[in-house]
Amino acid sequence: MGQEHGPYDINQIAHMARDGSLKPDAMIRSATAANWFPAKEVPGVFSDKDMVVTAIISWLVGVFGVDRFYLGYTGLGLLKLFTCGGLGIWALIDLILIILRKVPDADGRPLR
Repeated sequence: MGQEHGPYDINQIAHMARDGSLKPDAMIRSATAANWFPAKEVPGVFSDKDMVVTAIISWLVGVFGVDRFYLGYTGLGLLKLFTCGGLGIWALIDLILIILRKVPDADGRPLR
């Protein structure tokens, strides 16, 4: 196998997830056991919202702000709804940012 790093505490794992250096499907190991599991299973590190679902919502009804409502941004969702997604430009930019994993949920956690 590869080189082992760590063990890391939960704060370090959350920081690495926010920085983008830890992906949701990365395999990590518990400090107390030898079991490996995906990083997305650590509670509180990644959002409960899925990136693929968010991208599909943004593509289909992003002009109406449904993607922002889904992520918990009520104010931005209303603004996007009333402006028709910034006449489509804001909706397109949001779709690109979601695909590039640049948009977290309302709590600041990266999407799964």
